[in-house]
Amino acid sequence: MLAEHGDDVKVLAGGQSLVPMLALRLARFDHLVDVNRVTELSQVARAVDAIVVGATVRQRLMERDPDVRASVPLLARATPLIGHFQIRNRGTVGGSLAHADPASEYPAVALALGATFEVASTRGRRRVDARDFFVGTWTTSMEPDELLVSMTFPTAAGGFAIEEVARRHGDFALAGAVCALHDGRAAVALFGVGSMAVRAPDAEVAAAAGAPAREIAELAVRDLDPPNDVHASSATRRRIACHVVERAVTRAREELGAAG
Repeated sequence: MLAEHGDDVKVLAGGQSLVPMLALRLARFDHLVDVNRVTELSQVARAVDAIVVGATVRQRLMERDPDVRASVPLLARATPLIGHFQIRNRGTVGGSLAHADPASEYPAVALALGATFEVASTRGRRRVDARDFFVGTWTTSMEPDELLVSMTFPTAAGGFAIEEVARRHGDFALAGAVCALHDGRAAVALFGVGSMAVRAPDAEVAAAAGAPAREIAELAVRDLDPPNDVHASSATRRRIACHVVERAVTRAREELGAAG
């Protein structure tokens, strides 16, 4: 159906992002394809040094599964920040990633961890690195006839943290940051500060070199130009982003030190 209808069809997974957009007339499609009964998409599998999460796995499972909490703690820690439990009961991991909202948590987690995505079409399957998957607000590198099948998240011991500021619990973040420290490397990703989640390479170099958390945070926001909207000004988002990066780096270092 995706190959046949192209831009006139949309995949329905959990519906927690799509249905509100349809209700608000922000989007309209002639056809909806419900993939909830495709068993392959709802599995979680353990691979060598990775966890493979099917696209329709519910967010609530990421929050509660002990293997996920131990192996990919950022996924488990990011999930409670998504909406409310009713949303997480229905919302899917793949749906959130494919929706590519710039203020959502999962894209930043995927970027920081170096996740890879498997997408399928009638032409076959291909793998896409997280850094190449997100291209803009609500936009990914998938073609109209492609379906997100699974996401592979590497597992590693280290220090991990996610921090965000929202007007109320469950709201989209005004600004947020993810920090992953493992194997002598550092990853810092920000969300809610632009058209998509972004990595902060200069801050990552400084973090790996042991620079103070405040210095790392200032490097992370140095080139940011966050949007102005009814929720916060660009300057406010920038200040918040600096603080959440500093907190995320500090917490990740504390966890890394405790583990070491």
